[in-house]
Amino acid sequence: MFTETKKSMQWGEETLTLETGKVARQADGTVIATLGETSVMANVTFAKAPKPGQDFFPLTVHYQEKYYAAGKVPGGFFKREARPTEKETLTARLIDRPIRPLFVEGFKHEVLVMCTVLSHDLVNDPDMVAMIAASAALTISGVPFMGPIGAARVGFVDGEYILNPEIDDMDELRTKPDQRLDLVVAGTKDAVMMVESEAYELTEAEMLGAVKFAHEAIQPVIDLIIDLAEDAAKEPFDYQAPDYSELFAAVKAAGETQMRAAFALTDKQERTTAVAAAREAIKEALTEEQLEDANLGSAMKKLEASILRGDVVKGGKRIDGRDTTTVRAIESQVGLLPRTHGSALFTRGETQGLVVTTLGTGDDEQIIDALHGNFRSNFLLHYNFPPYSVGEVGRVGSPGRREIGHGKLAWRALQAVLPAATDFPYTIRVVSEITESNGSSSMASVCGGSLSMMDAGVPLKSAVAGVAMGLILEDDGDYAILTDILGDEDHLGDMDFKVAGTENGITSLQMDIKVAGITPEIMEKALAQAKDGRMHILAEMNKALSGASDFSVHAPRIETMNIPTDKIREVIGSGGKVIREIVEVSGAKVDINDEGVIKIASPNGESIQKAYDMIHSIVAEPEEGAVYTGKVVKIVDFGAFVNFFGKRDGLVHVSQIENRRLNHPSDVLKEGQEVKVKLLGFDDRGKVRLSMKVVDQETGAEVQTDKSTD
Repeated sequence: MFTETKKSMQWGEETLTLETGKVARQADGTVIATLGETSVMANVTFAKAPKPGQDFFPLTVHYQEKYYAAGKVPGGFFKREARPTEKETLTARLIDRPIRPLFVEGFKHEVLVMCTVLSHDLVNDPDMVAMIAASAALTISGVPFMGPIGAARVGFVDGEYILNPEIDDMDELRTKPDQRLDLVVAGTKDAVMMVESEAYELTEAEMLGAVKFAHEAIQPVIDLIIDLAEDAAKEPFDYQAPDYSELFAAVKAAGETQMRAAFALTDKQERTTAVAAAREAIKEALTEEQLEDANLGSAMKKLEASILRGDVVKGGKRIDGRDTTTVRAIESQVGLLPRTHGSALFTRGETQGLVVTTLGTGDDEQIIDALHGNFRSNFLLHYNFPPYSVGEVGRVGSPGRREIGHGKLAWRALQAVLPAATDFPYTIRVVSEITESNGSSSMASVCGGSLSMMDAGVPLKSAVAGVAMGLILEDDGDYAILTDILGDEDHLGDMDFKVAGTENGITSLQMDIKVAGITPEIMEKALAQAKDGRMHILAEMNKALSGASDFSVHAPRIETMNIPTDKIREVIGSGGKVIREIVEVSGAKVDINDEGVIKIASPNGESIQKAYDMIHSIVAEPEEGAVYTGKVVKIVDFGAFVNFFGKRDGLVHVSQIENRRLNHPSDVLKEGQEVKVKLLGFDDRGKVRLSMKVVDQETGAEVQTDKSTD
């Protein structure tokens, strides 16, 4: 019934298996990839004809984590997987980025790639398995895909690169200082197509070495996919790339002069208006048949690219007048919003980010429900890209894939310099509002985020800056590396290479390649040029830091204390009764974890102290020989019980009340009376023995007793 094909190999510490022919046979290509006991199914379908008038490549990639894969039931009310999580969105982008440039030029048929996590062993991250499965499914589907690609994750411990480290080693990277890198690389047999990483201040040489290590490691994966395709691939789809050379010649003749003049304008708004006018002029010169050609958009883009790219490579001059290494003018300002905990306005040319930091307590931590378990994050970074930032109108809704991806990139860049939670027990939320954009708003978010957190009083280990690099690579091998790229240079160039870091090293690297043939030498030069740009930006940022404020008066103060774990129950109380009372009486927020770490938060120092004292009285042990102020809670014939330490009571024997014989304790005491007592010690049964007569009831000082009256 089934015609199955299965290929396996040893890859690192695990076995990688690819299989097809048994499941989802109506899809154009289906592959189930398994690494260890983590399995991901990738399904590829594509339309056999483009939609009429389609002028772009409609590729859609979905990645889904099914909770059953890890033997879990989804959280929440509906108990069903709903909208994509951040991890699912980021992984879908991770798969999309390296495969998109590998479809044959001009192919505009709709393509759908769906990756579903079927099993998760809690050791091997399914994102890498999904990328491999998607590549294999595309390769056998018959779609005009110039792959396959392979993908691998690399760690860096004690100077050694680690292939596909276990998932526990990569979670919350900044809590594991021995693990300095989480790098994902995807590439073909000959070229690296995509890099994504977070790092702990790696040098350029260490980062480049990691990329090379990963590219070598994916070679056997690519060979395995080719081996599978040789036995299971469908016939290639009969597709002929469109020849629009005549249309391009007509477009060039009609508008090259006006388009070149438009790109000579250095102001973005003026240039955008002039380019739009040039396009309209070209359309007016074309015939009706040419206007209806689906390749008109491609011809227009080719003309624009040839103008922009040629001027840069041949003359070294860019459309805004800069040379290839100059960073646009930078202006930084901190503390501009009066009520926020920290704020910064970072402007670089026509890109601007208003970045705000808010400090919260443990209650504000993000609870993340992942396949491999629930965990908390105390650092959040959210990126917003409204239409007005590029002078456009458009719909405003929930964050899209781009906003989530750019926010995560900035998060990765900043996470390495955050203080340890034990040193700075706050939840940190950074929000980047992109108010202007013309290239590299994610790197503006990194710079603004660093400044904003410093303005809020967050003790960062170092300032972080980011810069976006570009590449123009011509067919004859000539190339130009561009520092601080513009939006048009990103759109019409061959590489988007974002590097963020401190003075000491790289904290994040993201690279997307649109063409094959990026050599290690080009990457090495790009990294070196990016370092120069980063150092320049850091120097400009430092000019604003002299105006940074102290810890905001509007932010909560947090004090921490540690208690024995066997005392946690006493602090919480039955049904939370005790801790609720502490919060109500003190006015402070109180958070306690399973390790006995208590965080007390309030803008009011007196509230913090009151909560601290109440907790201390519960968990501390009374000291023998110490004097305490207590309250008489019960009088009996043989003495009085005094509440002297938290909820701790002790007996003052009738002989220890005064230096004279009493008929009854009630002769001098009454319930509710405040007295001063000394802790004499504990009897054989652990009962507390107190004395009043050895303490001056006015001053609380110890006094000598007349032993004859004892």
